[in-house]
Amino acid sequence: MKNTNEHDALPAGRKLGKVNWGTAAFLVIAHLATLAAPFFWSWRALITAVFLYWVGGSLGIGMGFHRLITHRGYRVPKIIEYFLITCGTLSLEGGPIQWTVTHRIHHAHTDRVGEDPHTPRDGGWWAHVGWIIRGTAQDHDSATIEHYAPDLVKNRYYRLLNRFYYVPQIVLSVLLLVFGGWDLLLWGVFLRVTLALHATWLVNSATHMWGRQRFQTGEDSRNSWWVALLTFGEGWHNNHHAFPTSARHGLRWYEVDVNWLGIRVLQLLGIARGIKLVRFNRAASAWQLVRGRVKARRAWSPM
Repeated sequence: MKNTNEHDALPAGRKLGKVNWGTAAFLVIAHLATLAAPFFWSWRALITAVFLYWVGGSLGIGMGFHRLITHRGYRVPKIIEYFLITCGTLSLEGGPIQWTVTHRIHHAHTDRVGEDPHTPRDGGWWAHVGWIIRGTAQDHDSATIEHYAPDLVKNRYYRLLNRFYYVPQIVLSVLLLVFGGWDLLLWGVFLRVTLALHATWLVNSATHMWGRQRFQTGEDSRNSWWVALLTFGEGWHNNHHAFPTSARHGLRWYEVDVNWLGIRVLQLLGIARGIKLVRFNRAASAWQLVRGRVKARRAWSPM
């Protein structure tokens, strides 16, 4: 019997699809450009890359794609929501609807071989990037989209952005090249996007392979401090799987969660409302999901 802790082979339950040649070609070009970026180093290029890494990875993916529209952990006015989601397209991880569908499928079938789009039980490499090259690759059919994201397909802006998610990145690239030069383009786009992609993929792969489990969630999700640092807090993955709708993933003071701090700032400014959080109930000796003063029914005891 195969040991499910082995992550180096592709089980029979996963059928390889056709190679997504367009995606594969882009990834090759992006990685080659990333290798060239150090030869065009400058302080302004580094600052640009770091700033855009935060815009795309924290404002866009963490606060926008993930905690806002996928799990609805909090609410903001539509103009702010659209801004955050548009920032997310700068990470080139697909359109917001396709991204949400993939993640909701992941939660519905976590670590089930052949059902979870990117479980390490289908292989560590598969979970990291293989599923992008020969898997669903954020390209679900209309029936799947209607089933997993009926709330988003009703939104005209999201339908448009889902189809043309690459346009904001193209506009940004042109602006960086025209007004900055090759150093800003290589660092602010190719190097930054490549690192951001691998950071997100590490959530799919590494946090289901290595780390600690605070909660018994019935699958392989782990908390990883170093993945959390790379992804502004998304690495506290076991916490997240225990309470998917919580806007805060770092539950302890030492679990750095920059994405939560961003949401907290929006709350202090009176912009973010309806925030769902996890708090420890000392009387019950369990973590509980709360929304304002109303406690949810679900509670977990720490391992």
